[in-house]
Amino acid sequence: MAQRVRKAVIPAAGLGTRFLPATKAQPKEMLPLVDKPAIQYVVEEATSVGITDILVITGRGKRSLEDHFDRSFELEYYLEQGGKLAELEEMRRIAEMADIHYVRQGEPRGLGHAVLVAAEHIGDQPFAVLLGDDIMHPDAGILAGMLDSFEHYGHSVIALKEVPSSDISSYGCAAVQPLVGNVVRVEDLVEKPAADEAPSNLAVMGRYVFGPGIFEVLARTEPGRGGEIQLTDAIKALAEQEPVYGWTFRTGRFDVGNKLDYLQATVELALEREDIGPPFRKFLVGLLGRGDI
Repeated sequence: MAQRVRKAVIPAAGLGTRFLPATKAQPKEMLPLVDKPAIQYVVEEATSVGITDILVITGRGKRSLEDHFDRSFELEYYLEQGGKLAELEEMRRIAEMADIHYVRQGEPRGLGHAVLVAAEHIGDQPFAVLLGDDIMHPDAGILAGMLDSFEHYGHSVIALKEVPSSDISSYGCAAVQPLVGNVVRVEDLVEKPAADEAPSNLAVMGRYVFGPGIFEVLARTEPGRGGEIQLTDAIKALAEQEPVYGWTFRTGRFDVGNKLDYLQATVELALEREDIGPPFRKFLVGLLGRGDI
């Protein structure tokens, strides 16, 4: 049985070009979903399954990520003086939820390179990779299931979501052998196949659990699409030398780097809130009643 995963890597060095001009002067990871930046949802997902050591891979212009998870004594002082104790408690909770570290990627050489940058921090420990563009609903249990599978099988696990055939060409696609429940064994990976050439309808999503051996594979992975080191290429190579497993799911994921999914995530998360959900639902029902949407 593999050791418990206590470390995570969050690549956050991308430029966020799909959300320009909003991301011209702020990181895409800081775009809010209701009243929390997207990256906070990712960090909370990690801490909810016992991951306490998080390394964020950043780049130029990402300083606000560090500021968000740091203490803000001036803000805390004014909140305390103003009697806003609930807000004060929340600000302190954000700063204390995990040991968060930062390292710059230096140059945009792909997701595989961003993960490789984490090698020194991770050392010989297993770790999770959580992409900031993918927000997983807390009730979906995706990362928890992946960690359980990693402990049971002792090998890397990637998240695989069933998508329509018309969408598979936008993703890495896995050829798999079903095992038990949500778990499959990955036999091959095909990057963005045409719908009629895809080996399945299972697309690789932004959650991974690796042993430290992935770093050796990444170090010898040649640049691929766009001249970048692709994580998918490294996983494909890893699967040729040892088992790689997939955790399959159908719902619970939002691609918040996509404008439509970002809006859908905002609406769904807002409707679940006790404080704003009921009046927001009433507002939406009113719009429907008037035929405005």
